[in-house]
Amino acid sequence: MAINQTAQPLSGPAAPPQKARTSFGILGAISLSHLLNDMIQSLILAIYPLLQAEFSLTFVQIGMITLTFQLTSSLFQPVIGYITDKRSMPWSLPVGMCFTLCGLILLALAGSFGMVLLAAALVGTGSSVFHPESSRVARMASGGRHGLAQSLFQVGGNFGSSLGPLLAAVIIAPYGKGNVAWFVLAALLAIVVLSQISRWYAAQHRMNKGKPKPAIVNPLPRKKVILAVGILLMLIFSKYFYMASISSYYTFI
Repeated sequence: MAINQTAQPLSGPAAPPQKARTSFGILGAISLSHLLNDMIQSLILAIYPLLQAEFSLTFVQIGMITLTFQLTSSLFQPVIGYITDKRSMPWSLPVGMCFTLCGLILLALAGSFGMVLLAAALVGTGSSVFHPESSRVARMASGGRHGLAQSLFQVGGNFGSSLGPLLAAVIIAPYGKGNVAWFVLAALLAIVVLSQISRWYAAQHRMNKGKPKPAIVNPLPRKKVILAVGILLMLIFSKYFYMASISSYYTFI
């Protein structure tokens, strides 16, 4: 008597896709880079009294330094972000820090107000290249824990912004503007760290190349999105308008 047997599959059920792991080493490295970048940025504001005394600057000229730095460090960021969205540029991270390095050297050697403006523009340009791509790296390394990754990234920047003026008071203020050159070491360290991050970034890009990208569905009407972003930009502009005004002139009180 024949016995009917149900055919069994040759293999078990498909294993669920592995969840991406959080790369804490990369997050630590990008946070350190953010610390170094923002520490260098904060030096310019911290040495305004030295610049004012050396070049006999008016408050209008002090404001021009702030304007030059803010324009290059802020307005270029959307441009860099748009370009790197279209085409991945892992090595833009150390290249951007090279702009900052050149700005520090020029600031230490500056013999005129025009050279100070150029130095501020170079440091600002380095910052504008750094922030969009470094934020992308933090998200890539998050393993889905986007809030944690962004928090660690921001902690580095905030700590660097608070550390810069303190180091300026110890290293630059007692000896003069030329001691800005010591912070070239921080920029060189950042270039080394960012070069390692760029290698990881490039490897991740090669691994993900060819994989289908998830469809982006926007449930909100275009006009509502534009209105919301416009309001957000106005709020951010008003915040940084008075923050830049206070930080530029508070050191003279």
